[in-house]
Amino acid sequence: MRNVILAASAAMLLSACGTQLGDRMATGAAIGGGVGLAAGGVGAIPGAIIGAGVGAFTPPDQVNLGEPAWDDETGDRYNEDGSPK
Repeated sequence: MRNVILAASAAMLLSACGTQLGDRMATGAAIGGGVGLAAGGVGAIPGAIIGAGVGAFTPPDQVNLGEPAWDDETGDRYNEDGSPK
């Protein structure tokens, strides 16, 4: 169960950042609080504070995961043999 929580936290970390300062702080606090809660209930508050700080001081252009899959204008991402383009 703990691995599922950590995987879900990692997925949320990679997908929910935003470009506005408030969005990054809120998602950072949520992710940090969730990881702190999964690690032990006492870690939720410090995790939220650290996550909000990381979200506040990380500019949106520093972490670029590319174009989202649902907004892909090229269509198919794979060649006929199954390898990525």
